[in-house]
Amino acid sequence: MSNTNESWGSRIGLILAMAGNAVGLGNFLRFPVQAVQNGGGAFIIPYLVCFLLMGIPLLFIEWSSGRFGGKFGNHSTPYILDSMVKGRVLKYIGVFGIFTNIAVVAYYTYIESWTMSYVYHSIRGTFNGMTQGEVAGFFNSYIDISHSTTGIPYEAVWFYILCLIINVYILSKGLKGIEKVAKIGMPLLILFGVILAVRGYTLGTSGASSMFPEANAWDGLSFLWTPQYSSLLDLKVWMAAAGQIFFTLSVGMGTIHCYAAYLKSKDDIALNAVSAGFMNEFVEVVLGSAIVIPIAAGYLGLDWVLNNASFGMAFQTMPYLFEQWGSILSAAAGFMWFGLLFFAGITSSLAMGTPWMGFMRDEFGWNSNKGAWTFGGLALIMGLPTVFFYQQGVFDEYDYWAGTVSLVVFAMMETILFSWIFGMKKGWKEITDGADIKVPHAYKFIIKFITPLMLIIVFLGALFSPLNNDWSGNLKSLFSGNGWSLSNTSIIKTITQSGIKEQIANATDPAVIQSLDDKMFYITIARILLISLFLFICLLVYLAYNKRVKEGRATI
Repeated sequence: MSNTNESWGSRIGLILAMAGNAVGLGNFLRFPVQAVQNGGGAFIIPYLVCFLLMGIPLLFIEWSSGRFGGKFGNHSTPYILDSMVKGRVLKYIGVFGIFTNIAVVAYYTYIESWTMSYVYHSIRGTFNGMTQGEVAGFFNSYIDISHSTTGIPYEAVWFYILCLIINVYILSKGLKGIEKVAKIGMPLLILFGVILAVRGYTLGTSGASSMFPEANAWDGLSFLWTPQYSSLLDLKVWMAAAGQIFFTLSVGMGTIHCYAAYLKSKDDIALNAVSAGFMNEFVEVVLGSAIVIPIAAGYLGLDWVLNNASFGMAFQTMPYLFEQWGSILSAAAGFMWFGLLFFAGITSSLAMGTPWMGFMRDEFGWNSNKGAWTFGGLALIMGLPTVFFYQQGVFDEYDYWAGTVSLVVFAMMETILFSWIFGMKKGWKEITDGADIKVPHAYKFIIKFITPLMLIIVFLGALFSPLNNDWSGNLKSLFSGNGWSLSNTSIIKTITQSGIKEQIANATDPAVIQSLDDKMFYITIARILLISLFLFICLLVYLAYNKRVKEGRATI
């Protein structure tokens, strides 16, 4: 039994912490790019459908599972699941809920540290007078740790370590520390977002130049909000929308379970889950879509945005655009933009530390201080390779397996366990007990049938991703007897590193071949680290089980 007496100090603190867990860098960096790459307004419709049929059900499942496990003193997914379902093996599914957080935070805090660095450089005036190409070059120099943009050797490494230390220090204060950051960070995030969004909404054609005379911020907004209905028939758009739900709500990670485990048995979860979910959607859809794309379109034109939209725009383009506002306003805008991203990042990364801390407290009696600093140590060991070998693909490998595949696998398995093994009768009771809203009865059917089916489709879609992401074309090919062409991004081909092998086979320059060989080596090392971490956590769960058996509190 857990020896913790921790609990949330207030309902608003819990909701802000949960919303902060969900509101992350993807709300501002990934969502707008996904929308641009998948038909603009056409993306919003399947995105909202997936939110209602997959996102909300997963929130209900994870909040209710966490509160249920908390009744038995369990505050991490291995033994939250163990308290719900019988079977020694099933608790190991919960390992994903600890593994994913450590593996993701290892590289996520690296992006978080970029935002810290860019706040510093915005205030310092580093970007004054730089062209767009020079700003992009600054980013490339920054991630190449052999260079220094400030004269500080290994600048990116020091900012990364500093960012990790800040996270660990706050985590060492327990739930009170997390709640305090959420109460400060979330309002500031929304304030900064609103100020920048207003600029995006009002920029109009005032940013047009001789190079981009047709630049108009309203073109960006119009593209994002005008549905191209023909795209709704493209399965690629639906798969992208479903994938975004995982990134935007932080489901399939185990953090929601852990936060909810500190609720009292009759505390509401239904309204809390919906409130946190819709706050996240407001930040993402209303604010996230009103900053990067409109401002970029207002200065560089919609065509430039459509051709260059990427995750890196936040760092490679936005400082240049802010410079168009003059040195004082650009410093203020840079402070708000990168400060906003920092708060979005840290409220999510703090949540990632709680499953490890909850597990080690419950099973081995560790206090918050010991749990936080060991979490930081694991994150540092796992994360330094993503910093030193970012350009060799280690960062992307972590993001693919821990930040994408692992989320889908865990969400799929926990939904099936909740709906079909724990049982929808008990599950519905957990969702509705103490509810401050009337949960639509239709969700009982949705959670049992629709959500698992959607998650299975998403998993199979990742397993068998089609060539060129052409779902419609490959389906026609399959039914006509011409087979299914796999993309190199599919799980099957990614395992064998087919994409890199093809590049090596087609390359003629010995230097390029050597570079690709090196990349395969580092990717292999990254996979060994990830597998080792997963097995290490499995070992801890096994040791914890034996400890519970000796103490007479193990379930059979």
